[in-house]
Amino acid sequence: MQIAFTKMHGLGNDFVVLDARDHALPPLTGDVAAALADRHTGIGCDQLIVIEPSDRADWRMRIYNCDGGEVEACGNASRAVGLLIGGAVTLETKGGLIATRPHDNGIAVDMGEPRFEWDAIPLGYAMDTLAMPVGWPVGDGALENPVAVNVGNPHAVFFVDDPYAVPLAEIGPLIENDPIFPERVNVNVAAVTARDAITLRVWERGAGITRACGTGACATAVAAMRRGLVDRTVTVTLPGGPLTIAWDDHNRITMTGPATISFTGSFDWGDYA
Repeated sequence: MQIAFTKMHGLGNDFVVLDARDHALPPLTGDVAAALADRHTGIGCDQLIVIEPSDRADWRMRIYNCDGGEVEACGNASRAVGLLIGGAVTLETKGGLIATRPHDNGIAVDMGEPRFEWDAIPLGYAMDTLAMPVGWPVGDGALENPVAVNVGNPHAVFFVDDPYAVPLAEIGPLIENDPIFPERVNVNVAAVTARDAITLRVWERGAGITRACGTGACATAVAAMRRGLVDRTVTVTLPGGPLTIAWDDHNRITMTGPATISFTGSFDWGDYA
């Protein structure tokens, strides 16, 4: 059975998008998602995205990390799907409803309201989420006192002098899988460089280091705003490029940035199932 796909990316965070709005796909397991995402023997991507009908929104967006795990939210993929569908659209995700619309700078996404309660992150037990009283050793120092934020998926945000000096490939998986995060966590290391500017790197839960993470940019911006480090609109610069994040007076986050179609193709489902 031949299945069409669209390869897309948002600032280098890349996706294989399967459009199942008109024709349902065969049963999609985590193993199939991981096989398609494999960069050596599959199509290759950070996340596999499936667009389906929804009874709560215009369409439903399902998100699978490259390890095959289905997750709640992906900001860059939201922009990609918004571009692919076109116009203003609402999307149902496991993390809640979001809305996308065309913008002069690409696609703007209403990412909804952030959550800060310890059990909404979730954390293993009650604690302050603005400065978690925990740390992990890194070299001669430590990554400590992160801000915990849920923006549809869980994030821990560490503010450091230089995100590129942090051995994120080593410490990222340790923090991601720490028992204090019962559903694992995305790990963000960020530096505030001005009242309207942040530099960010992200270790994504289930995907590793990516060139960009939209929910990570949202979580980091809101964390910096909660600490009074930046204003309510900031440019977050990731390895793949910049995103604009705004947190309005109605407690809603808007993320604005580009999305790109790389190429289209098809594959035989039986080769991966």
